Amino acid sequence: MAGVAVIGAGAIGGYVAAAASRNGHDVQLCVRTPLAALRVDHATGTDRPEVGIVSRPELAGTVDCVLLTTKAHDSAGAVAWFDRLCGPQTVVVVMQNGVDHVERIQPLVPGSEVLPALVHLAADRVAPGHVVHLSGRRVVLPAGPTAERVAALLTGELLDVELEADFLTASWRKLLLNAAANPITAITGRRLGVLDLPEVRELATGMLREAVAAGAASGADLTDRDVAATLDTYTRLGPTVGTSMLADRLAGRPVEYDLITAAVVRAAASHGVDAPLNRAVLALLAGVSTAGASA
Repeated sequence: MAGVAVIGAGAIGGYVAAAASRNGHDVQLCVRTPLAALRVDHATGTDRPEVGIVSRPELAGTVDCVLLTTKAHDSAGAVAWFDRLCGPQTVVVVMQNGVDHVERIQPLVPGSEVLPALVHLAADRVAPGHVVHLSGRRVVLPAGPTAERVAALLTGELLDVELEADFLTASWRKLLLNAAANPITAITGRRLGVLDLPEVRELATGMLREAVAAGAASGADLTDRDVAATLDTYTRLGPTVGTSMLADRLAGRPVEYDLITAAVVRAAASHGVDAPLNRAVLALLAGVSTAGASA
């Protein structure tokens, strides 16, 4: 049994906390607002894991593994938790969007190892402490000894953990899944069916081509085939599927674009790649987020 802490009690945080608890680990669920309990509904039933719900950092204890599942803009707010949870042997697993997990989080936990993770699962938090799993159960880690230790902790009935030798390419391919669908749905206020409009499909294609160029310049093994594959994925998901960015906008929450559209723009700029479509969409997202914050 290991000590595992999950920072963030959203959909992903609740689900991975239940997965770690089901594997027999001592789990602390670190939250800003106290919860009575955690409930996770999934295809095989309902889990009500006996996790320790901790709402004040000073009540937390050092653990073997910290799973950071907050939105990117809440990462700095996790520092007080890191100070209590992390020791020299603690691994901090960053379960967030983006392609620069280590660069962003390592300064916040200088004494611990940071491990990036790609989360391929969909879930909804339908009420505080109540998560409904929708699809997927994959977590991808960069191959290596630390990832092997984390995989041994988390692999089980609710999660499949894979080790990936070319994690940079895998990270960019995950980013591609979000790069067009998330901002377009958030700006239009519509689900994936909006991509069926020819003009919108053309915009999505152009944004993805720019992202592929930025990723390839960054060292990822990406080609135009990845553009086609991503568009095919959008089609397979179907017109009624939403995105996390759309859900945030509809709920009046800050729109998490810094690790998606802004990440493409930053990478493109740093490598001299032009990305006018993503720059324009980024400006619109900044306006959307500002409007939501002032509403």
